[in-house]
Amino acid sequence: MPPATSAPDAPVAEGDEEAPPVPTYRSLAAPVSNPVDKFALLPAFLKVRGLVKEHIDSFNYFITKGIKNIVRANNRIEARSDPDIYLEYKNIYIGEPSVQVDFRVETITPHFCRLTDRTYSAPVIVDVEYTVGKTHAKHRKPNFTIGYMPIMLRSYACVLNGKDEAELARYGECPLDPGGYFIVKGTEKVILIQEQLSKNRIIIDTDNKGRVTASVTSSTHEVKSKTVICMDKEKINLHLNQFTKPIPIIVVMKAMGIETDQEVVQMVGRDPRYGDLLYLSIQECATERIYTQQQALQYMDDKVTYAGAGNIKDGRSKLILRDVFVAHVPVNNGNFQPKCIYTAVMLRRMLDAILNSDTFDDKDYVGNKRLELSGQLVSLLFEDLFKTMNTYAVDRMNKNSDMARSSPLDFSQLIMQQDVITSGLERAISTGNWDIKRFKMHRKGVSQVLSRLSYMASLGYMTRITPQFEKTRKTSGPRALQPSQWGMLCPCDTPEGEACGLTKNLALMTHVTTDQEEGPLRNLCFSLGVEDLSLLSGEEIHAPGSFLVMFNGLILGKHRQPQV
Repeated sequence: MPPATSAPDAPVAEGDEEAPPVPTYRSLAAPVSNPVDKFALLPAFLKVRGLVKEHIDSFNYFITKGIKNIVRANNRIEARSDPDIYLEYKNIYIGEPSVQVDFRVETITPHFCRLTDRTYSAPVIVDVEYTVGKTHAKHRKPNFTIGYMPIMLRSYACVLNGKDEAELARYGECPLDPGGYFIVKGTEKVILIQEQLSKNRIIIDTDNKGRVTASVTSSTHEVKSKTVICMDKEKINLHLNQFTKPIPIIVVMKAMGIETDQEVVQMVGRDPRYGDLLYLSIQECATERIYTQQQALQYMDDKVTYAGAGNIKDGRSKLILRDVFVAHVPVNNGNFQPKCIYTAVMLRRMLDAILNSDTFDDKDYVGNKRLELSGQLVSLLFEDLFKTMNTYAVDRMNKNSDMARSSPLDFSQLIMQQDVITSGLERAISTGNWDIKRFKMHRKGVSQVLSRLSYMASLGYMTRITPQFEKTRKTSGPRALQPSQWGMLCPCDTPEGEACGLTKNLALMTHVTTDQEEGPLRNLCFSLGVEDLSLLSGEEIHAPGSFLVMFNGLILGKHRQPQV
């Protein structure tokens, strides 16, 4: 294909200003390198995609897939005395936005909710199976409403989704309104984008005592925990809240099944300097006379803080290693090998930082940050409220089953009595306070009233990013402009005063990805030459010329020829 040439300039009359440059049109596959062409494409890009697509995509993922995953993880509740007395959720979905008026259900629109000070919400509908009476007769109840959820405008569950300008006008909506916000009690509320450190990612830093640490904040549907490995007086220890004292890292490796010191060093790396730095930790393990996995587990059992029922500590440390220590790395059928390799990678990165200070992580680097959008925040809130509702149902179930002369309990009535989900979601979005004790989350100002002073002001609220950093702290690091923010965050739009540099705005063409199904991506990685981690020995992991492949915080495997 011959190189594209610019269109000939139009004739310019004498005394007139020079005509603006005309964009050059090429094939669809050709790169766009000319600034004139880029500015010609910008209006089309914004018209097709909009500025609030990340909010809508995030909420769409939650109502189509995220909510099903939450219910699947908590789908059955049973009585303590008799497992045959149970309630099981079979399916869950979001209905059409509606409201009950005089015992009948009416479809509502956003404009109607603004005028009548109502919440624009849709029913959360489940299919349940439960037992009733002494005979444990099974009952099924389809299309049962457990609460109402506020609906984001222009999302899949909204009546405005897919409507043209004429239909929007008939609903009383402006065609230029981008959506991406909620209507709670007649007030337009927008959930601001929350900036925080990335989960399931190894961060190498120094603590307030100047010690080198490797930390990872693990986050799964079941548990959230923080694991810290620290170099203290040339000895490397594990710090976990479940233990009274720091645990030597070599003891932890032995407790997970790596009993020989040579295998530990091979997992970390072949460089002899790694062995020199690990020498005192290995010597400490020998001083404590810990040589086998059973001895290591016994040593750790004695350091457990909470013994549980009956003050029994035996076996607690193995459960902590399985469920709390780097909790996002799964242990299948008692196989601790993936956790051992992940711990070795943490050690290797920490030792690299000790040998070369340039390898420390910068917490302000954009790659170490994650943006929490509306869907993720509502998902956390819904998960907490759903578990609270189930806890209440279990308590009533246990009380009823413990009574000698109890009447048959109808679980459908039991759930309907509690307005936990409806009131909890409305209160959080209305006040902006995200108080989730289960996940130790206490945030204020998450949602704010959408500014309607001007069209630009409302769009600005949609792209605003608020950090978890305290605004009163007078530190310059998080406020400074990072080179990695180029093209993603606007360098100009930030408020004056104590929030300067902390509250940021997305650039016009920034795209924030949302959660996706992991299975197809894993299969793609393996088909492109990634070798499964379970097939490799400790010495093969760090072979020259090969690289580890990380996937959502997990070590998926290694690739021997990444350049191919």
